[in-house]
Amino acid sequence: MSLSAKAQPEQLVLALPHRQAQEAEDFLVSQSNAAAVELVDGWPDWGRAAALVTGPRGAGKSHLANVWRLRSHAHLVAAADLDDGSVGKLEERGALVVEDIDRGIASEQVLFHLLNFAREKAGSILLTSRAAPGDIEIGLPDLRSRLRAIPPVHIAPPDDALLRSVLVKLFSDRQLAVEPHVIAYIALHVDRAMDAVLGVVAACDRLSLARQGKITRAVAAAALESDAPDRDDERADADGDPEH
Repeated sequence: MSLSAKAQPEQLVLALPHRQAQEAEDFLVSQSNAAAVELVDGWPDWGRAAALVTGPRGAGKSHLANVWRLRSHAHLVAAADLDDGSVGKLEERGALVVEDIDRGIASEQVLFHLLNFAREKAGSILLTSRAAPGDIEIGLPDLRSRLRAIPPVHIAPPDDALLRSVLVKLFSDRQLAVEPHVIAYIALHVDRAMDAVLGVVAACDRLSLARQGKITRAVAAAALESDAPDRDDERADADGDPEH
């Protein structure tokens, strides 16, 4: 299924507690991520061996990387796990996802070799990061130069239209009908990150079941309040958790 910023909306990391949703059809598109979607749509005609997607936690980098992985049949490895075997993975399939280069690169020499190999053998590497290469501490000068030469494609936090669409999709996946004014209220008050959105939707579901009623603005307000401590705990632990 082709992703397109002009197509039926499709984006963000819709990983529900009761099922994973990491396919192209679960990726809703808006202005905040259209450039990154166009990057995936443009493969294999990138005109370069490597591409870099940047964006804050929860913006959808991992989901987009998984869409590209499925399309390109790439292996996936975290930058913190890079070793000599990663080169064999690129050699095997000609495509590789390297996630979270801002969160530690196990072997800078291996990543430099991967980038060289992809360029020389017409391979493809998709890198993800929360920070631009210039803001990442990299000791190997050649790697630092090579990464800074890759034009980053940024995913911004979800805009209003995307946030409302994601909320509608998440509630629909739970077979919950929520009125537009309640969706608008949640979108106005929830943190613009997928972990926060997922948490509030789950809290709304729990509260509506406990109260044996529909999801009203009062239920949404209670869900937003009850989910806040959990989100604070998640943020405190964020540096040690993988992005989903």
